[in-house]
Amino acid sequence: MELFAILLSLILLMFFSFRGYSIILFAPLFAVLAAAASNFSLMPVYTEIFMTKAAEYFKMYFSIFLLGAIFAKVMEEGGLALTIAGTIANKLGKENAILAVILGCAFLTYGGISVFVVVFVMYPFASALYREANIPKRFIPAALWLGTFTFSMGAFPGSPQIQNIIPTAFFGTTTWAAPLLGLSSGLAVFFLGWAWLIYRQRQAVALNEGYGEHTVNEPEDRAEGQLSNHTLAFLPLIVVILANLYLSNPFQWSWAYHWNEEILLSVKVLKLSLLSTSVDKVRAIWSLNIALILGILFAIYIGREQFRRTGGIAASLNRGVNSSLVAVLNTASGYGYGSVVASLAGFQVIKSFLMDIKIGAGPLVSEVITVNIMAAITGSASGGLTIALGMLGADYLNWAHATNVPVDVLHRFAALASSGLDSMPHNGGLITVMAVCGLTHKQSYYDLFIITVIKTLLIFIFIALYITVGNF
Repeated sequence: MELFAILLSLILLMFFSFRGYSIILFAPLFAVLAAAASNFSLMPVYTEIFMTKAAEYFKMYFSIFLLGAIFAKVMEEGGLALTIAGTIANKLGKENAILAVILGCAFLTYGGISVFVVVFVMYPFASALYREANIPKRFIPAALWLGTFTFSMGAFPGSPQIQNIIPTAFFGTTTWAAPLLGLSSGLAVFFLGWAWLIYRQRQAVALNEGYGEHTVNEPEDRAEGQLSNHTLAFLPLIVVILANLYLSNPFQWSWAYHWNEEILLSVKVLKLSLLSTSVDKVRAIWSLNIALILGILFAIYIGREQFRRTGGIAASLNRGVNSSLVAVLNTASGYGYGSVVASLAGFQVIKSFLMDIKIGAGPLVSEVITVNIMAAITGSASGGLTIALGMLGADYLNWAHATNVPVDVLHRFAALASSGLDSMPHNGGLITVMAVCGLTHKQSYYDLFIITVIKTLLIFIFIALYITVGNF
């Protein structure tokens, strides 16, 4: 009966997510439903488990959501993001329209701009390039998705996106974990996804299919609002990447920053309930916080003229703050839900099944399958990753230590898996992409589905390579 209650709550969570209902409201309701057949009293489940774990997530990651949203907003409204997108699109031109869209999205995403902002910024350039090159508009969502929500988000080492940050708190790693594995797997996703879209373009040419007649969300000219000095627009992104590299010091360079291991001692005497156990659990987050602050300051200074013309910086900062709140509360609610489920006796059946997936040495296959399942159910890369690691992260860490699997590899495969089956039809990002492009699932989901298959299969191929040839 307990297992049935858990499965029913998971199905309902997926259904309501698909229907567009807020997980902030329904995650606690379904968490209580999952516990209804257990020995727990229901109200303690809500206040003592769900809310405590949601608060734990909020405490750990809110600053990243906040600063990331502000950085994205000042880059967008200061004209810098628009300038970067326009520069890449103009340099590559209509002959390389698909590549221009993918690379433009990837550069902005890897530089720390919110994936949703990237979609809004890049779509007008994608539409203009595709129209000029006479490529069907229905291929745009797949290119936007490939460049924004795949390799640049969770594969490439150093990515400041939340999917690459979440594993650091569970495993004590940095965002630069397993750099060769991340770079090689990310490039594989990029090249195969790009090859598929080129193949689809050639099919369309053979059938004499062009851009098509579209009236929904056809963009206006976006040249106005770009900076005159295009080179300066890239500077904040570069600052974020390099500052994060220096401060997190993933390769233990003698000249880079070293966090004092005793820095938490001064607050340990306060016996705070959510205090991190060691600097390793928070150094990646601290490093990225500082890097984002520096990026924000550079972006504000470079885009100061644009802010003066649009009414000042205060409104942009406030909009960034407001947009961060919904994002962090959504994911914190997902984490709270997963923590409730993991605490139930009935979950042991599911846990045993997942932990019994033993292909090769170590927990990699089990971890990847678990993250993919949760990402598919929730329709969210960060939500699925958070729930999966919240339920089984400690077990995977112990398993990795017992089988000599490097923790950095555990981190990288978790981040890779989060962008596997997350792109189900009910994914919030996917729905946003379709809405921005003025297209429907029926028109454009097929190519996105193929990219989903490619990126998911590649994860298992790289696990097989890792098992065969060892760490790389």
